[in-house]
Amino acid sequence: MANWADESDIRKILAGCRTWAVVGLSNNSGRAAYGVARFLQQHGKRIVPVHPSAETVHGEQGYATLADIPFPVDCVDVFVRSELAGEIADQAVGINASAVWFQLDVVDPDAYTRTTAAGLTMVMDRCPAIEWGRLGPS
Repeated sequence: MANWADESDIRKILAGCRTWAVVGLSNNSGRAAYGVARFLQQHGKRIVPVHPSAETVHGEQGYATLADIPFPVDCVDVFVRSELAGEIADQAVGINASAVWFQLDVVDPDAYTRTTAAGLTMVMDRCPAIEWGRLGPS
């Protein structure tokens, strides 16, 4: 596995990002996004579901796209297939997020290059719930 983030970037995102847009989050409790969003919420993060159905999940209003969110987002957490993830990373740059997090098995080296060149912190092919347990938020 390539190292797409160093521990300082992971800690920076976990400690500094308060509002997490979770792309791909729906009310399907069998999906990883559902459990990770709940974990983040239980650890003091505000989660924002982003899914074409714009469902309310874990008590938070959902939005169809990142551009529809009417308030600032710190981190965009991406639970979509790798071939779709680069477009989401580009949208994260467009909404002035400070970080992008691609979940386990979501890899797009070109998106990583574009996103970090735009000044965002990025983690790829990792899970924040696992990293929280391994590194803690600070």
